[in-house]
Amino acid sequence: MRLSATYILIGINILVFAAETMAGGTENRETALKFGAMYGPYIKKGQWYRMFTSMFLHFGFIHLICNMYSLYNLGPALERFFGVPLFLALYILCGLAGNLLSYAAESRSGQNKISAGASGAIFGLLGSYLVFAIMPGYSGVSLYGILRVLAINAFYTFSNKSINAMAHVGGLIGGAALTFVLLMAF
Repeated sequence: MRLSATYILIGINILVFAAETMAGGTENRETALKFGAMYGPYIKKGQWYRMFTSMFLHFGFIHLICNMYSLYNLGPALERFFGVPLFLALYILCGLAGNLLSYAAESRSGQNKISAGASGAIFGLLGSYLVFAIMPGYSGVSLYGILRVLAINAFYTFSNKSINAMAHVGGLIGGAALTFVLLMAF
């Protein structure tokens, strides 16, 4: 029996959440910054690692559960298709793409917010499924189903000001682009 990268990622997120909780609370600004949340002024000072560490932090139990439930549903099939190394690369690169777009948008607007969460990577997995749904030769993924999920998430993303919409958009674009490149390479 092999270990599932999806379940390992979920476990890491839960362990980090527990550590955040014990260190001052998952919705505490100082705790989030101490654990590596995204914050433009700190990144400008050279703390680029925050683009990575923020993918494993969450603001509250509902935030964690929504992202981990999505990962639980989206991850295993992509992990089986790509294999563990490529799946992990896809997941991490999608999260980084989301954080890079978020950082660029905040730098341009001058409005810096503390942000964290796995949703950039999760949206990257949705972008991957979107490519599978539209590419010829890959059956089993419903374009209508993916578009429905994306529409619901887009509505929620853009109607809630506390959500980092650019991280979602960047992850989605990153996931679609990376999957397209990987499928062309196979």
